[in-house]
Amino acid sequence: MRLDKYLKVSRIIKRRTVAKEACEGGRVSINGKVAKPSVDIKEGDIIEISFANKKIKAKIKNISEHVKKEDAKDMYDILEGEEDKD
Repeated sequence: MRLDKYLKVSRIIKRRTVAKEACEGGRVSINGKVAKPSVDIKEGDIIEISFANKKIKAKIKNISEHVKKEDAKDMYDILEGEEDKD
């Protein structure tokens, strides 16, 4: 699955266009390397995202095309930082 789509489906980032812009701006890395939005991700990868005032580091647990909102948190483990509360 593409990185930008995973970020949207897992609800780490709410919109795919925002996820794409974050990747193109160099604010998203996979396993320590800056990643483009089209990069294929796999289970076990470590994603790091730099937002304006915080950083999130998460490990991908599973990849699924369609996920209910309440099940989206099960797609990844937060290693560092904090996720949104909504």
